[in-house]
Amino acid sequence: MAAYMLLAGAIVLEVIGTTALKLSEGFTRPWPSALVVGSYLLAFAALGQVLKLGMPVGVAYAIWAAFGIALIATVGVVFFKEQLTMPMVMGLGLVIGGVVLLELGRAPR
Repeated sequence: MAAYMLLAGAIVLEVIGTTALKLSEGFTRPWPSALVVGSYLLAFAALGQVLKLGMPVGVAYAIWAAFGIALIATVGVVFFKEQLTMPMVMGLGLVIGGVVLLELGRAPR
């Protein structure tokens, strides 16, 4: 359970960093730029701990990527008024579905 909590924290930090990346305007704004670097450093440190706790790298990265994509797409729509089309929603669903299948596939039989 600790690995999943750390992974959730890593995902949130990555989303914060990616959001700050948008706000940094190409690293021309100092505070958002510092937030990018700090958030990514902490996110990767947390991901490293997740792997140290024994979560398989493929599963950890799949969860990281899928939920990071879904969350940052949501941030884009809510805060930056970006468009989200039905094919994009379907793609997000497929990515998340793939992660669920990876998790189910590693469960003991």
